[in-house]
Amino acid sequence: MSSRRDTAERLRRLMATEGDAVAQNTRTVNQLSDYAIQGFDDYEDLRDAARGIKESAIENLPELIDEVTEAVEANGGQVHVAQSAADANRIVESIMADREAEKLVKSKSMTTEEIDVNDHLEDEGYEVVETDLGEFVIQVADEAPSHLIGPAMHRTPEDIADLFNSEFDLAEDLSGDPDELTEFARERVGEHIREADVGMTGANFVVAESGTLMLVTNEGNARKTAVTPDTHVAVAGIEKLVPSLADLQPFTELIARTGTGQDITSYVSLLTPPVDSPIPDFEADEMRPADDREFHLVLLDNGRMGMREDDDLRETLYCIRCGACSNACSNFQAVGGHGFGGETYTGGIGTGWEAGVHDLDSAGEMNDLCTGCSRCEPKCPVEIDIPWINTVVRDRINHRGEGDDFDFLVEGLTPDEEPAGLDLQKRLFGNVETLAKVGSLAPGLSNAVAGSRPGKWVLEQAFGVDPRRDLPEFADETLREWYGARGAQVSNPDRDVVLYPDVYTDYFDPDRGKAAVRVLEALGVRVHVPAVPESGRAPFSQGMIETAREQAEAVHGALVTHIDDGRDVVVIEPSDLAMFRRDYEHLLPERSAERLAENTYDVLEYVYGLLDNGADADDLNAPDEDAGVAYHSHCQQRTMGVDEYTESVLSDLGYSVRTSDVECCGMAGSFGYKSEYYEVSMDVGEHLHDDLGAVEDRTLVASGTSCQEQLDVLYERAVPHPIELIAPR
Repeated sequence: MSSRRDTAERLRRLMATEGDAVAQNTRTVNQLSDYAIQGFDDYEDLRDAARGIKESAIENLPELIDEVTEAVEANGGQVHVAQSAADANRIVESIMADREAEKLVKSKSMTTEEIDVNDHLEDEGYEVVETDLGEFVIQVADEAPSHLIGPAMHRTPEDIADLFNSEFDLAEDLSGDPDELTEFARERVGEHIREADVGMTGANFVVAESGTLMLVTNEGNARKTAVTPDTHVAVAGIEKLVPSLADLQPFTELIARTGTGQDITSYVSLLTPPVDSPIPDFEADEMRPADDREFHLVLLDNGRMGMREDDDLRETLYCIRCGACSNACSNFQAVGGHGFGGETYTGGIGTGWEAGVHDLDSAGEMNDLCTGCSRCEPKCPVEIDIPWINTVVRDRINHRGEGDDFDFLVEGLTPDEEPAGLDLQKRLFGNVETLAKVGSLAPGLSNAVAGSRPGKWVLEQAFGVDPRRDLPEFADETLREWYGARGAQVSNPDRDVVLYPDVYTDYFDPDRGKAAVRVLEALGVRVHVPAVPESGRAPFSQGMIETAREQAEAVHGALVTHIDDGRDVVVIEPSDLAMFRRDYEHLLPERSAERLAENTYDVLEYVYGLLDNGADADDLNAPDEDAGVAYHSHCQQRTMGVDEYTESVLSDLGYSVRTSDVECCGMAGSFGYKSEYYEVSMDVGEHLHDDLGAVEDRTLVASGTSCQEQLDVLYERAVPHPIELIAPR
């Protein structure tokens, strides 16, 4: 428990000290990005194009390295391929020594953060100065970046003013005015650029055919850093290579829209170094000839070739470091990159980078903050399946415990396919179906024990379940028991469907399942509620991939015969629908996954389809005049684009529907029950509460189990599923 308490305390401290600034900045950028994307007709086409370019480039990486080496050398520069961070630092140090340099200025570069080049050079006696405003701030503060593109996003202008006032000998204290702070930093940085012997940049992209670098900034410091000193060193990961200049077009269109919400960044610089502009000599007040220029391109491997050969981590190399996944992430909005970050990289994609270029320990510090909500996926300009990468890394972290000394105690007894050393908290939440089956044998007793002080203490101490959360109560009768006693009620159906009995509906909230049955029957559908295993969502969310795969195979076996008989599969719980439609592609053979994806429907999506095709809605529960509904859809519903069907059905029936722009309730399945993440969960939930506002005059409904649980707490009232609202009374 000490580790969980330490994690909770660290995240609590970050929310108190940095959370407000991070939240305001990321949410503002996320809204701007939403607006920029919605008004951009070519967005999806360009994403497809960008994805294709990156896939091809990573596939042909060795050839591109050879090609860019030839191009840079033909231009008069040098290429160095560094296998490790240590190699890269030695190369940079030798360039400094050969030039008898003393000062190096840098533009923003996460790759140089990865290799800790600043620390290395400073240890060797060189002066290193960051020229990006955010990087300059955190260098002065001696902090790590908190965001891929906003290094000082966790600081307010007032914080920065206090920092500068304390660190610099100023005639007059600076205020918190951003313009004044920027002007001060610009003057300081400008002096360093004029005095520097070497300029270092990263590269957003490196064109193999010509040796051209693309630098994307909003401050213009990168081009000054690259061309003012006579020596330019560019450090870039090998994944930054693209074949041709033409390949830059989709990335130029996408990177700003997804990362900052701009149509295009302020400065898009294309340099083919060594550039032919004269070199300014500020001491002599003259220009030296461009022939004196020197250029070095340091291409960094540092685990990337290994990632390229790793089927599950390869997509990480498609990342263009726009930071969109962080901005879209509710948990990142709460704790920032100092909480949701590893040794170098932050946010959703950061886990893949940490596992690839550092190690699983570094990835493990941040991995569980990705809840798999999938809201980052539509924002990623190269369509990376970020939740899957996080799940894979979680699975690998789980398997570090294989060969535990206590294997003999559990060998053959564990109800899953995972190693005996698996964290007990993950084992509990990953085996929720087993827990539900046992608990439902004596629901009254189970509820009493789970709600008692001793029961909560045991759950907290053994499994890290926060005692401030009330666990869902077992129903006296499961949905399948109710259906088995009742049977199908439609003898001459227009359609035949299987209602998937997800674990929560079956064991804890059968009323929403009964409501779904009544609605479908009222629309002329015969409903079957067979015994079908848990979808695998529970173990999948804990990184228990083999257990999830076993569950997926069992679900496919149970449902495929119904599909063969022409029955559609209707799903109440959105996270289970996401398994069938999206995640099973990682767990099942391609055709098996496709069949389930093609034949499964969200329950309100299905109702919408029935009504749209002529079904009579007269028997459904219509509202009284001006009845209002406040509706919160599930994160994965939004990603799949099925949330709109619930809104349409409610509106068409006569309800006045209010929705929230906030994308996540913070509960995220088991996440909000875990003691180390309870405060983060509630912080995210409060943002939803603030956005949704007062709803005393409306019926509050939510589609997801975890959403209902969180809103129950936030509003202190029962929150039904929308299907219960429209079910015949």
